Amino acid sequence: MKTEGLPAVPFSGRKQSLIEDARRDRSSSTSSSPGPSRLGDNFVFEEKHGRVPLNILFTLSNQKNAGFFKTGKIFETFEAKLLHIESRPGRKVKNSSSDLEFFLKCEVHSSDLEVFINSLKKVADDVRTIPEEKVPWFPKQIKDLDRCNILITKFDPEMDCEHPGYSDPEYRKRRAYISELAFGYKQEDPLPTVEYTAEEVATWREVYLKLRSVYPGLACRQFLDGLQQLEAECGYSEERIPQLRDISAFLKERTGFQLRPVAGLLSARDFLASLAFRVFQCTQYIRHSSAPMHSPEPDCCHELLGHIPMLADKEFAQFSQIGLASLGASDEEIEKLSTLYWFTVEFGLCKQNGTVKAYGAGLLSSYGELVYALSNEPEYKTFNPEETAVQPYQDQTYQPVYYVSESFEDAKIKMRRYAANIKRPFAVCYDPFTCRVEILDQPNKIKTALSQMREDLKTLQSALEKLSL
Repeated sequence: MKTEGLPAVPFSGRKQSLIEDARRDRSSSTSSSPGPSRLGDNFVFEEKHGRVPLNILFTLSNQKNAGFFKTGKIFETFEAKLLHIESRPGRKVKNSSSDLEFFLKCEVHSSDLEVFINSLKKVADDVRTIPEEKVPWFPKQIKDLDRCNILITKFDPEMDCEHPGYSDPEYRKRRAYISELAFGYKQEDPLPTVEYTAEEVATWREVYLKLRSVYPGLACRQFLDGLQQLEAECGYSEERIPQLRDISAFLKERTGFQLRPVAGLLSARDFLASLAFRVFQCTQYIRHSSAPMHSPEPDCCHELLGHIPMLADKEFAQFSQIGLASLGASDEEIEKLSTLYWFTVEFGLCKQNGTVKAYGAGLLSSYGELVYALSNEPEYKTFNPEETAVQPYQDQTYQPVYYVSESFEDAKIKMRRYAANIKRPFAVCYDPFTCRVEILDQPNKIKTALSQMREDLKTLQSALEKLSL
């Protein structure tokens, strides 16, 4: 059911979106002249200290039993580092049952690569190299987020003449100061504090009171619960702009999410990668006072009012870890994931007690679009990741269509199914104890993960047995 009788208000969304950034990244990478070389530093599998990884497949026939020992001598001569070896019966028809096929993973000096392969061909049959699967670089541990700092500056007040703060040198100077705090931040540093001016607090107050007046009837239950807790414990009110340090500690205790300051709008890949570590990159500057209900870019009103209350909910926090699916994904998949993020985390709707409510931050931080989205005007569709991922979006006015989830749990299940079909040469899992991403690309790593899962299941089984006593 949609809300009726609400007043029409001007558009107050933001122009820039994660999807546009992803498309820009994708087009720039495909239009550039030859892409990164096989040994380029833009890929996970890269040259390290003059050595390159190599996958080799070769066959030793029954008549060349000594060949295996000769291959070992070649490895020794070229100081090749053997990482993995396996053998199996030869699969070619011409081979006898005693022929063996070998697969090896190794590292060799890059300068020796060609001679090394030719030497193997002299002692073995059908020597082939198998190209290593290459994927874009991505962070493996939380401190790697220091490298996830590519900004999209299209709507920066220093460059965009349509930005409300473009003609205000004092505002631009203030923005530059706050942005510099983020530029200098490293993962282990304490979160910077900003002493907001009276004018900045006045802008926050106007936005806060306007949105707070419509939240009870339009926002989902989880958002209202989170906002109430933030008001009680983090100083959320119309009188002050909350500090990232207080909010981050609050979130980490409840859902494992934490905040990191950012100087502006991040590239789609870097922003999604941060979510994989349950890190939300958050701006600290505020929109210009001349346009309190509109910002062409994310600011602290959008982040603190739109995103943070939802991140205090455990179920939604799990859903927001959509970034795990982005690690190592192609530019095309990043664009699709950005579109999914746009129609869920930013502009998503859900059903609660038979009524449609808002949970997307782009709605919950925009009075105009929040009212519009819950009116009878826009089209509603059931959330389906495969369809949603290719849905055209609108960043110049209100969305013509919104996707409605039956529940966060339903959306999470659908997103996991979608993510499972993203083509990558490995799977990943996040370890919350070490704040690292584990790449599951070897049997022993998978066995370790399964072993831990079995222990967790035993704990749950024990708990159920105690309840049944």
